[in-house]
Amino acid sequence: MSSNDTIFGRILRGEIPCDQVYADDLCLAFRDIQPQAPVHLLVIPREPLVSLAEAGEEHQALLGHLLLVAARVARQEGLQAWRTVLNTGAEAGQAVFHLHVHVIGGRPLDWPPG
Repeated sequence: MSSNDTIFGRILRGEIPCDQVYADDLCLAFRDIQPQAPVHLLVIPREPLVSLAEAGEEHQALLGHLLLVAARVARQEGLQAWRTVLNTGAEAGQAVFHLHVHVIGGRPLDWPPG
């Protein structure tokens, strides 16, 4: 399955609505429909990239941009502290095979996770 065929691909094409909090030419950020904290956002690239394992040197600027956007939307939501998570592979908890950054906050987050 291509990452274009996932729910995130459908969101990017406008086939499924989302609660958007940020968008630019490289990515889209929106609220997770199954939040694990008071603030739970997802930042996804517009480029169909399955996971961090698939990323190459040519994705260096995009990956940096995704993290900067994650920080931007966290601050936009009023967070002083937050967790960013990139799950890579099903055994790590990746459920949608389109790279995405979770931005989670608004409550104390225990460590270790899981």
